[in-house]
Amino acid sequence: MIRLLRRYLRPYTPLLIGVVVLQLVQALAALFLPSLNASIIDNGVAKNNIGYIWQLGGVMLAVSLVQIAAQIGATWFGSRSAMSFGRDLRQAIFDKAISFSSREMNTFGAPTLITRNTNDVQQVQMLVLMTATMIIGAPLMMIGGIVMALREDVGLSWLIVVAVVVLATIIGAIITQVMPLFKVMQVRVDALNRVLREQISGLRVVRAFVREATEAARFDRANADLAETATAVGRRMMTLFPAVFAVMNFSSIAVVWFAGSRIEDGYLQVGQLTAYLAYLAQILMSVMMSTMMLMIAPRAAVSAGRINEVLDSESSVVPPENPVTTLSRYGEITFDRVGFSYPGAESPVLSEISFAVRPGKTTAIIGSTGSGKTTLVNLIPRLFDATEGSVTVDGVNVRDLEPDLLWSRIGLVPQRPYLFSGTVASNLRLGNPDADDAELWRALEIAQAADFVRAMPDQLEAPISQGGTNVSGGQRQRLAIARALVRRPEVYVFDDSFSALDVATDAALRAALAEETDQAAVVVVAQRVSTIRSADQIIVLDDGQIVGIGTHDELLVSCPTYAEIVESQFRSEEAA
Repeated sequence: MIRLLRRYLRPYTPLLIGVVVLQLVQALAALFLPSLNASIIDNGVAKNNIGYIWQLGGVMLAVSLVQIAAQIGATWFGSRSAMSFGRDLRQAIFDKAISFSSREMNTFGAPTLITRNTNDVQQVQMLVLMTATMIIGAPLMMIGGIVMALREDVGLSWLIVVAVVVLATIIGAIITQVMPLFKVMQVRVDALNRVLREQISGLRVVRAFVREATEAARFDRANADLAETATAVGRRMMTLFPAVFAVMNFSSIAVVWFAGSRIEDGYLQVGQLTAYLAYLAQILMSVMMSTMMLMIAPRAAVSAGRINEVLDSESSVVPPENPVTTLSRYGEITFDRVGFSYPGAESPVLSEISFAVRPGKTTAIIGSTGSGKTTLVNLIPRLFDATEGSVTVDGVNVRDLEPDLLWSRIGLVPQRPYLFSGTVASNLRLGNPDADDAELWRALEIAQAADFVRAMPDQLEAPISQGGTNVSGGQRQRLAIARALVRRPEVYVFDDSFSALDVATDAALRAALAEETDQAAVVVVAQRVSTIRSADQIIVLDDGQIVGIGTHDELLVSCPTYAEIVESQFRSEEAA
């Protein structure tokens, strides 16, 4: 946690210095007031010196005003530092998450990244806020209170030692118990977020299979686990403040009890006793304020560790140190003996993959489920990096290309098309922010999406909900295809992007795409043979290896795997 605070609080060092100075002023003012009060009692009230009372009363009022101003200033500086720190930390986590490859995203998962960027940052930010506005003054008050109390009467000092030791023992015992519970609590916050996110995203599936009761029970379990842990923490923490106040009250009683004889013997005056009690309260209040930090610090430490896990993680897809920023040709992709394995996997997902995709040609990839089709096309935009061999675009290894240049050349339509909350137009302009309405309608026409968009009340400005859940699966796929067309890239990658389309729409879309992409390299992953039978080359994958390359007619003769796929989808006479 120290490393995290040092790194992200460093820009706000001037503000923190201001906090320390103002807290010091506030502490000195607070320590000065009891002595003034004691002097008024012993030298003013006891001697009926009204002028002295007014004189010191005015000084006390001025000191109080200084104390108030210092506290307000310290709170402002501290709040500014804490809020800016939280903003920077959230931005750092977001930037790091955006840089992750698919491998790291799968390792962490969206729910925990959301929790770490919200709840965990809030815990650390609260620690900074409480430290800046309250805790910095606590040691000053404690040390100053001890010094001032000893000035009033050394004979009662042993009471301060006993009170502080008892209080520290109680606090230490409680913190030792709650520290492990804070770790469990953050894990259970993750679990609750994960369950809730799954249920909201999969609401249609839940309803389709009449699983409302089961999912409600699943949420209740996650919710009850979090509540149980929070309650266990609360039970232990609820004893903290009563213990602090009990020690303060018993200490005050003990001071009055033992001070009586000292006043009677002439070693102590009533005003000094009043000041001593005030200093004792300040000392124990400082301990209590430190206790508040001890309440926050363990959970903040756990949260800081979770944040550091994200910030310290390096993407497996690393930008090149000296990136290539220009390409001489357009749209040629070459796979040279490419292999890919997940960390710790017993066998590779892909092995010995070699083929070329050329401009103006369509390359189709087909194979059984789990054969590695999606992993293969994800190597082109570097969502993953090949663990063996090389993938080149226009003769340059994708590892050496400037990432933005690589992505600008590729129009990717993923297997699960995702639409962002906004409008039809805002989603399409993700492909090209400068596209005008005419370009958007042209892309929609090619993607066979213009008819249903025109049927919407607001057409291009029709609202799209998060994930595109207010449109059908086929409409979502066509809008995602239109988004890629708006970009007009040199390479199109369609990862099973026609699966939700009916046969007629599929055929019309492929015909329109053929005219639009006649100068571009096109890679199509498909399950239906009818979608790819006219491709210039078809690559057949089986268990991560290429078992056939050729046209539809060539593969029917030379590749038994492809012939089996065709036979399973068509009658023999239709396949000829």
